[in-house]
Amino acid sequence: MNKIQTYEDLIAWQKAHQLVLATYRATRSFPKEELFGLTSQIRRAAVSVSSNIVEGFTRKSNPEKLRFYNIAEASCEEVHYQLLLAQDLDYTNTETIRNDSREVKRILGGLMKSIS
Repeated sequence: MNKIQTYEDLIAWQKAHQLVLATYRATRSFPKEELFGLTSQIRRAAVSVSSNIVEGFTRKSNPEKLRFYNIAEASCEEVHYQLLLAQDLDYTNTETIRNDSREVKRILGGLMKSIS
């Protein structure tokens, strides 16, 4: 097993990064009137997941790490809801991306458990 040296080695970050990319691809087809609404909000929440994993990784103490990983987990839940809303509004099918967000949240939970 390889030693984790950077945030890029974390499976949680790798999956979260893929979630961001998928979210950006999916939101390209949203109505233009949503550009400053739901499109922007989902993208910010998705980026928040991976960004908070990065920030948590760099923290020295476990309580600090856990704080940022918990924020990433909450942002992941936010993405999940917003993608559900987008689907309910008939903007696009978001089932696969929502499943991806659940996987990121599950992996984050394992990461947090391993730290605490």
